Amino acid sequence: PGIAGTLRRREPTLISCTMLAFCLSSSVALNLFGGKKPGRGTLYSDITQTIGNTPVVKISDKLNPYPVDVYAKCEFFNPLASVKDRLALAIIQDAEERGALKPGDTVVEATSGNTGIAVAMVCAQRGYDCVICMAEPFSVERRRLMRMLGAKVIVTPKAGKGTGMVRKAEELCAKHGWFLCHQFENEANWKFHEATTGPEILTDFSGKKLDYWVTGYGTGGTFNGAGRALKKERPDLKIILAEPEDAGLLASGIPTERLADGAPAGSHPAFKPHPIQGWTPDFIPKVLDDAPDQLNDELVPIPAASAIATAKALAAKEGLLTGISGGGTMWAALETAKTAPEGSVILAMLPDTGERYLSTPLFADIEADMNEEELEIATSTPSFQLVPGKEPVLAA
Repeated sequence: PGIAGTLRRREPTLISCTMLAFCLSSSVALNLFGGKKPGRGTLYSDITQTIGNTPVVKISDKLNPYPVDVYAKCEFFNPLASVKDRLALAIIQDAEERGALKPGDTVVEATSGNTGIAVAMVCAQRGYDCVICMAEPFSVERRRLMRMLGAKVIVTPKAGKGTGMVRKAEELCAKHGWFLCHQFENEANWKFHEATTGPEILTDFSGKKLDYWVTGYGTGGTFNGAGRALKKERPDLKIILAEPEDAGLLASGIPTERLADGAPAGSHPAFKPHPIQGWTPDFIPKVLDDAPDQLNDELVPIPAASAIATAKALAAKEGLLTGISGGGTMWAALETAKTAPEGSVILAMLPDTGERYLSTPLFADIEADMNEEELEIATSTPSFQLVPGKEPVLAA
């Protein structure tokens, strides 16, 4: 039969091997993706279409030793790694639909960073100029990220606090005719969470228990909007609202005085500086105030040190890299777990990524250089050693 005949006889074997390899690789892929086919099954026309539908992840007994289940909704899965991506899209989309924002306009916002990064992203995609006002104490990496996205960042004095950066944004818009997002007053903020974040949670817990939902507040959009959606469908759900222990604005019972547009008239008397960036400015936001009465069942003060320690524990024990606000929310969830009835289910929001905090107290004791333990490992084999005070060693 010759070589051709031999190859023809082997074709079924070759085809069978190929099919077997394909089936095995498909089986491995399905296992890797939790039983789902790889890929999303769709193509996106722009980055804003990827906002939302963030995953819920269970916390293991390494961090949660209590007889309850604790989950985290990981908002750092949004394209610019924070829950504020939702807010930015909501406000700009709403302004476009109302005709308040037109091609060639400049968008302005006052922010601790995450909203500014999100607004800069949406402006870059839509083609708007972007100006961000940010108070001096917030992390410098946030400024750089916004500038990377094409925004102009105006830094305001530390002594002016959050109200100072808001006043600056208002001044700029009044002088130049620019569009101000008004994240702290804009109802498009909480309505987007009511339409997306809340329903996502309801879908993920469909047919399952959910007894507690834990969140903090920056603008109050997540709490107000998602809280409404959750309470409507699950009226027995308990909502735990967290705020910094050092800035107990809600705990004080003192309201924020407002201007005609809902913006704060001044700094709240109960405010003190705190390291939980993105949470609790020096006023109670109108978006938070507009939440229905008694929406939250409990208000939990968060010690700054506990928020930082819990964020570190989430990274080291769960592989979840979140910021100080995420650590604070999870601390409140774990405190709730201590007294919750056995078998309860608790969901905590993780608002952003830990990478936003490299220059903050979250990373204060994490060195860039090798420590003693790392040096001991490095010198346990003879090659490629970089030991301080010694000549670098390449091949032994």
